[in-house]
Amino acid sequence: MTNESAQTIVLGDVEIIRIVEWQGPFAPARTLVPDAGAEVWKDNEEWLAPDHWAPDTDHAVMALQSWVLRSGGRTVLVDTGVGDGRERPHSPHFHRRRDDFPGRLERAGIRPEDVDVVVNTHLHADHVGWNTYDGGGEWVPTFPNARYLLPAADDFHFGPGNAYGGGRQEEDRLVYEDSVAPVHRAGLVTLWDGTHRIDENLVLESAPGHTPGSAVLRLASGTDRAVFVGDLLHSPVQILHPAHASCFCLNAAQAATSRRRILERAADERELVVPAHFGGAGAAEVRRQGEGFAVAGWAARAAE
Repeated sequence: MTNESAQTIVLGDVEIIRIVEWQGPFAPARTLVPDAGAEVWKDNEEWLAPDHWAPDTDHAVMALQSWVLRSGGRTVLVDTGVGDGRERPHSPHFHRRRDDFPGRLERAGIRPEDVDVVVNTHLHADHVGWNTYDGGGEWVPTFPNARYLLPAADDFHFGPGNAYGGGRQEEDRLVYEDSVAPVHRAGLVTLWDGTHRIDENLVLESAPGHTPGSAVLRLASGTDRAVFVGDLLHSPVQILHPAHASCFCLNAAQAATSRRRILERAADERELVVPAHFGGAGAAEVRRQGEGFAVAGWAARAAE
């Protein structure tokens, strides 16, 4: 299923534009979230299907998407997808993919040169791909006027030094070389750790576990709140059971700790939770329920 769209919502003084590249069945449900048994999916079929689960094939449904925030007079792009023509032999969904992501941005009124800040919530292949494009035999920055904000811990882990040791695979090397190293060479990178304030509305915060430097982006403007959680959540079943990590988490226990902390705050402070890969409305309101949490509502879909 393809679903090219640009949808807009406004929170306080921040305009949020959702750029959806693709949405559809991605992987067997219990491959994606191994600890979530069949009963979790079946018991919640009424609201998981069809946007988050395909019962007929028992596949989790996911989206490939980015978020553009217009805040404080600047344009901030959160995560950049897979990229065009990349060698990703270990990821069939991403290998040598062809896509017109810059065209999607332009149809939403955003030219590459207009982007002031690129946020990579972490440095996995599907979050950094359009950091660069093929500029005639070499990878060059797609957003030449932007500062690329990269989590320092991920840069150390996935970079040539592999400072954290372990967990760096051949595909990680390929991703770093074509999507991260070129923006370093161009002098466009800012590495950060702990917290990093972008402007009066937006602040980055470390939430490690999925990767060593996984981050969330918090939005606070007027009375409105949101948190862009990257891959802390791959499926809504992890809202119900925050201890359940995805198969992609490098440190499952640490990811679970970060996920619970972020969900607790989101429930208490009424932050809209915006994961990187939720299909459907793309974002959820959460509330506490027993030992876990529940979906209290979905973000309203705006017209294209």
